[in-house]
Amino acid sequence: MLKRLLLGSVIFTALASASFNAVAAGVTYKLDPEHTNVIASWSHFGYSHPSANFGMATGTLVYDADAPENSSVEVSMPLSGLDTFVPALDAHLKTAEFFDAAKFPASTFKSTRVQVVGIGLLEVAGTLTLKGVGKAVTLHVRLNNVGVHPMTKLQTIGFDANATIKRSDFGMGMYAPAVSDEINLRITTEASVASTKPPAP
Repeated sequence: MLKRLLLGSVIFTALASASFNAVAAGVTYKLDPEHTNVIASWSHFGYSHPSANFGMATGTLVYDADAPENSSVEVSMPLSGLDTFVPALDAHLKTAEFFDAAKFPASTFKSTRVQVVGIGLLEVAGTLTLKGVGKAVTLHVRLNNVGVHPMTKLQTIGFDANATIKRSDFGMGMYAPAVSDEINLRITTEASVASTKPPAP
């Protein structure tokens, strides 16, 4: 009888531990390309500050609300989605002088560390790869909202982020410093868990 009680206690403890770990583990979200913008802006000879949107970004975000430092993100940004609102500039930026989109059709970011720096504030360090060159970049991130989206009814999370990079670090320093070497990045994104609804008959 004592052995059965001890065995039951061990099994219960194991199940409880497994259940806790499942709850505490991060939730995996898929980025919504229609609600994700990666905007780059720069100084043009000191006269204006043009911008470009890296659209069609896709990726996976794992967020652990109980331990945000265990979170991670991986994003791919196809150069086919690059839009400066000036077709001639789009074409120029895709040449070998800049992104060389024919050889490197996508840019990527993969996190290596997440640090909590305030309420709803994170620093996400990772590797940004442009034109085949990977460099360490830190995103300053604000958690906007997390919960069930009122339209999709899916668990959804939203962030804003910003960072500054040097384009010369990635072999794209043409016209610098007249056209600024520093590029400001502004990011906003929504990401949702996959739907668990069964397919319609």
